[in-house]
Amino acid sequence: MCAKHQHGLFCNSPVRRNFLKIAVSSTALEIFGGGFLLGHARAGALTKAQRDQMSPEQIIAAAKRGNERFRSGVRKSRNYLNEQKASASGQYPAAVPLSCIDSRAPAEVIMDLGLGDIFNCRVAGNISNQDILGSMEFACKLAGAKVVLVMGHTACGAIKGAIDNVELGNLTGLLDKIKPAVQATSFSGERSSKNYAFVDVVARTNVQMTVDNIRKNSAVLAELERSGTIKITGAMYNLDTGALEFFS
Repeated sequence: MCAKHQHGLFCNSPVRRNFLKIAVSSTALEIFGGGFLLGHARAGALTKAQRDQMSPEQIIAAAKRGNERFRSGVRKSRNYLNEQKASASGQYPAAVPLSCIDSRAPAEVIMDLGLGDIFNCRVAGNISNQDILGSMEFACKLAGAKVVLVMGHTACGAIKGAIDNVELGNLTGLLDKIKPAVQATSFSGERSSKNYAFVDVVARTNVQMTVDNIRKNSAVLAELERSGTIKITGAMYNLDTGALEFFS
C-alpha cells in the first residue's frame, strides 16, 4: 500500500525509488559486509564489490565507528583465519594509513579492522618520503584504496627527538623531516619536549604538513583527490583515551 505524499503518491516518486535503492544496497552490505562496513561478524575479508560501493567519506565514517567500538571495548567478533583464507587470493583494502611505528598505535586495532581492510605504511613520526609516496600511489591508483590517512599520536617520541635535535645514525635524517613542523608551530608556553602540550601541538602540525606534502609531492595522488576518487586527510590518536580524532 502506498503512502500519500504532499506532491502525490510517494510510491511512484523518484525520492522513494532512490530510498528503496539505498535500502536494498544497505541490506546487501549488511549481509555481505566486510570489516569496514558494519559492527557485525563477517565471513571473510573485504571484497572488491564492497570496497567499490563505498565513497571516501563512507570509509572515513566507518573508521570512526570502528574507533568508537574500540574505545567502548565492544570490538566486533571476527575470525582471522577465515579472513586470511578469504584474502589469500586477492586484496581490496579501502584505505592506506601512514602512521608512526609506536607500538601503542596500531591502525587496524584502534579502528577495529581486520585482515585485508587497509594497506599500512609505518615510520617513526609518520613522515612521507619517495618510497612511501610510491607505496601510496600503488595502493590508490592501482589497487583501488580510496583514503590516504596520515595518523599522528600524542606523546610521540619522534616528535620529542626532533624538538631536542637528537642525532643518532640514520635517525638524524628522519628527524630533520619533522623539524619544519617544530618551527612552524605557534605555542605560547614552554617549547620543550618535556612539555607534552607542546609535543602534541607539534605532532598535529606535523600531520597537517605531511598531508600537504603528499599533495605537493605526488601528482598521482593529488589528481586522484581532485577528481574525487580519493580523500587525503589526517588524524590524531590519543594514547590516554584511545580516541582517534579525524581532521575531516
